[in-house]
Amino acid sequence: MDEFILRSARHIAAEACGRVLKKGDVAVDATMGNGHDTLLLCRLVGDTGKVHAFDVQRQALENTLALLRQHGMENRAVLHLMGHERMGEMVPPPVKLVMFNLGWLPGSDKKVRTAWPTTRQALDTALSLLCPNGLCVVCVYPGHPEGEEERQQLLAYLQALPPQQYNVLRHQFVNAGEQAPECVLIQRQ
Repeated sequence: MDEFILRSARHIAAEACGRVLKKGDVAVDATMGNGHDTLLLCRLVGDTGKVHAFDVQRQALENTLALLRQHGMENRAVLHLMGHERMGEMVPPPVKLVMFNLGWLPGSDKKVRTAWPTTRQALDTALSLLCPNGLCVVCVYPGHPEGEEERQQLLAYLQALPPQQYNVLRHQFVNAGEQAPECVLIQRQ
């Protein structure tokens, strides 16, 4: 049996994805970035599943495509060069998992980042696409002013979700400081 180790918000997110996704499922990477989450989701859904990945930056799409090709998984994903708030136009329900990694593309212009108005639209859509027991995974990074603002807006949004429809769990490393990344899990009932 593998040893359980508390590591990071991203590690918790990956663990949750591994527990929920099965071969043949449909998943969404709402913030493709450099493609690491897309690759993880592609591995988990297998040859019979599908992953839709979104980003507004061409560099993110190119990086992700190169990574998927390197691992022979490009046929498992559909990459969309558009904002995650438009996922409802491209992804038919039901979806088993939607993953968000808020912030900016590592190594790129930090002015191009997620922002609460479009993230909120994307979350509304993501939750509407989820099948029963489907999961929405959100990593948020409050270590900069825009990230803190996005976290505050996200927390207010989550607190307003009806508990009869959603279970919401916030993973926060309480001894790592207020600016430590967090992982939120939202499961549709």
